[in-house]
Amino acid sequence: MPLPMLLFGLWAWRARLLLILLLLWLGGAAVILLWPRGHVARAQVAPAETTSFAVSALLSPQAPGVGQGLDTRPGGNFAVYLAALRSPEAARVLTTETGLLQAMEQARQASSLWAFRVALGLNRALDADDVLAWLEHYFALNQNFGSITWSLELTHNDPALALQSLLSLHRFAEAKVRADLADQAARRVAALEARLAGESDVFLRNSLYDLLAQQQRAGLVVAADEAVAARLIAAPMVEARASRPNRPLLLGLWLLAVPLSVFMAAAGVLLMRAALRDAALVTRRPAMQGD
Repeated sequence: MPLPMLLFGLWAWRARLLLILLLLWLGGAAVILLWPRGHVARAQVAPAETTSFAVSALLSPQAPGVGQGLDTRPGGNFAVYLAALRSPEAARVLTTETGLLQAMEQARQASSLWAFRVALGLNRALDADDVLAWLEHYFALNQNFGSITWSLELTHNDPALALQSLLSLHRFAEAKVRADLADQAARRVAALEARLAGESDVFLRNSLYDLLAQQQRAGLVVAADEAVAARLIAAPMVEARASRPNRPLLLGLWLLAVPLSVFMAAAGVLLMRAALRDAALVTRRPAMQGD
């Protein structure tokens, strides 16, 4: 179909296209305006390994290798800390230490689909798996470009619950790293002491005493240092006004997306009708020539 004919067809449909545009605009704007908004709790953290007197430097008998500072990926204890924030254990901590599970149940029962779920028998009790799914959707980890800091963001419509949940996640992840390091040091100390009790060679005993001193130092450092994996740059805070979702941005995007979608769909319908009409003419001509 030539372009002038396509434009003429769109112009002929201008009334119905404007009606569709208006209905889509109003429907989308209503959904965006009625969408529940949430408060964002934020915290800024940095790897504890970035300081010159870091725990990892005290735990390791050797200095870090050259060029490690060029790698922006998280590593060491901080990588374990970030992974623990979205682990099933973190979901269980939120279930037991916060009222997140009760808030999720209340929000589900208050929704318009609750009667439909009850009718279909889908009203099972929420558990830690649902909290984990919620955590993966509403908890964000963002690395700040140009620096080594990371921002932790958790969104909920209750600001107090959002702040409490973020604090619980940080405490749990830090405690997990600390407990793992302390348990590792304790098991190594016990193994070295058991080996020393049965070792009679003087040279081997001196080497074992050096290893034992390193593990004892590691246990002491883990027990004494406040930040083992992540150092808080900005303490967790929650915003006073809800900002998620960003309604002005969504309305602007919807205002641009609807006309493009409607006109592209109308153009596709016109082109398809023209192609079907041409195909019908091609199949009709051989039949007429045969007659």
